[in-house]
Amino acid sequence: MPAQAQPQAQPQAQPRPASIILRAGLLAGALDITAAFLAYARSGTQGIRLLQGIASGLIGSAAFQGGLATALLGLVCHFVIATLWAAIYFAMSRRVAFLLDHAVVSGAIYGVIIYLVMNLVVIPLSAIGPRPFSPSAAIVAAAILVPCVGLPIALIVRRFQLAAT
Repeated sequence: MPAQAQPQAQPQAQPRPASIILRAGLLAGALDITAAFLAYARSGTQGIRLLQGIASGLIGSAAFQGGLATALLGLVCHFVIATLWAAIYFAMSRRVAFLLDHAVVSGAIYGVIIYLVMNLVVIPLSAIGPRPFSPSAAIVAAAILVPCVGLPIALIVRRFQLAAT
């Protein structure tokens, strides 16, 4: 009786860059908005108002009168922004090996960079405009952005970039 041939393992298809970026952006966006809901619920801010606050970056204070429609706009904006941050990290990681070799350190630093860019550039240039600095708000934001945005993006990009090599 002839021996049966062992099935050969099929090579796994490597995820495309867009898939890696989307995975990282969706996870970071979900973790970030969940943490924000939890953090700001303690101060009495409702989720809809938080999402409208995000939408106000595009449409100004009218976002707070828009009900669920502007809350949904804020949620979409939030995930677009998270995915853009993932795309930036992915692009940088293709040129700077340190970002893949030291993903935890890089991700933590990236979370701080995201905080600084969002609060010193993006928000002041948006329809929200400049806001006064609040040390407690900065600590909360950084405490959310490092573990919920910077680290997941860095770790997902590293995982799939290294798997592709």
